[in-house]
Amino acid sequence: MNLRVRGPRGLATLPSVDPTTSTSEFRNLLESATGIPALRQEVLAGFPPRPLDLTSDVSITVLGIKAGDMLTVRESVQALREPAGEEQHTETASEVSTLHAMEAMDEDEALARAIAASLDEPAAASQAPPAQPRPAPAVSRPATRIHTLASASGRDSGEAHAAPPPGAEVMLPDGSCLVRRVIDADNSCLFNAVGYTMESGLRYKAPVLRQMIVEAVLADPGQWSAAVLEKDPVDYCAWIDDPHHWGGAIELSILSKRYGRQIAAFDIQTQRLDLYGSEHADYTERVLVLYDGLHYDALAVSPFPGAPEDMDATVFPVDGRRTREVMAAAGRLVAAAHDARQFTDTAAFTLRCGVCGAGLRGEREAVGHAKATGHADFSEY
Repeated sequence: MNLRVRGPRGLATLPSVDPTTSTSEFRNLLESATGIPALRQEVLAGFPPRPLDLTSDVSITVLGIKAGDMLTVRESVQALREPAGEEQHTETASEVSTLHAMEAMDEDEALARAIAASLDEPAAASQAPPAQPRPAPAVSRPATRIHTLASASGRDSGEAHAAPPPGAEVMLPDGSCLVRRVIDADNSCLFNAVGYTMESGLRYKAPVLRQMIVEAVLADPGQWSAAVLEKDPVDYCAWIDDPHHWGGAIELSILSKRYGRQIAAFDIQTQRLDLYGSEHADYTERVLVLYDGLHYDALAVSPFPGAPEDMDATVFPVDGRRTREVMAAAGRLVAAAHDARQFTDTAAFTLRCGVCGAGLRGEREAVGHAKATGHADFSEY
């Protein structure tokens, strides 16, 4: 059976996995795909994603893994132990269960919660981030949309470009390279991706950036009204300040204004570029982020392949040959990631309701089913 895996390196496919593969053998496969050591893996499966017990060395079918499943793999703060007797197994399973209970949802789980909780009830909404970035408010025109990156990647001109391996660097003419810096999947990826690019490689700026947004909304109630925010501004500020909630187009627009720089947001699925802040002629600098349908990463220029992150350049002039080279490289990276299907199509994935067995296509049908029935247990198929 074929399985899909999301890890620190992005999306990967495990082809032709034997259903009788043992848990320990499967952890080794996941280590090869994600780079996370076998004994430090946390694996979530199903829809909503739930943690799997990897401490029992049984077949993966016993764990409930099915063909076509999307698995999320992340690194645990505490290593698992190899099974070595019933007493040790029981202790380890308890420790892992406690660890899972203490940790925040990752973004795949948050998407599931969004679908399950899309009944517009206040209690549910407080736990459910938006399934994908909301459209930018038309009244504020924060972004100039370029509907294809083909010209940026050289495809319109017929210029030949070797597609880079998914997630790899894209070389620039002077020997430097554009790199995708993977941001943790912790529900704050948009904020941390923007923080990485705006703050010279600092990865964990989300609390500061969330507070920037709160201050901007409260300072300008005329622009950031309930009609634009889709909720009362005070409620919105409490909501966006919660580290479990995602950001989207509105938040990118506000952050662009707060920093006085353009934000170029590349979408892998559509190969589209949204340029926030382009309406401000006095913005002379630009940063780049990458979106895969659920998750944001940062884009940076490294002086040479494999250079440490503290050597990254993340802020570029709006105009000039260097920026054109960087934007063209970003177009090629996006095209390669698109061809490798390193994105999640929330409108087209197929789900099955675990309560009644109904087949559903995409987030919209799942939300409708949840509203009509109250069912909140979905799995991909």
